[in-house]
Amino acid sequence: MLFCVAQDPEIRLRDVAEAVGITERAVQRIVTELEESGYITRQRSGRRNLYIVHRNLPLRHRIESHRQVNDLIGLIVPELISRASSSSQASS
Repeated sequence: MLFCVAQDPEIRLRDVAEAVGITERAVQRIVTELEESGYITRQRSGRRNLYIVHRNLPLRHRIESHRQVNDLIGLIVPELISRASSSSQASS
């Protein structure tokens, strides 16, 4: 779920559900939990939602708490990390 939102911040929850293979209601619950935990922020963008992933936060489980969300995203979707670092270097 988090990887889908990291790849496409404007993705519809219906599309996330289809990509992940779970119900839309389950995706809504996960989004609510992530939002309440501070891992994502949901903003309205016209008729759609825009999801902002807070990549600098530590992972929740104590075994992985020394790692950040960005580390996990980089393992699963490495092109997002290289794209983010190249855009931050370009703006410097």
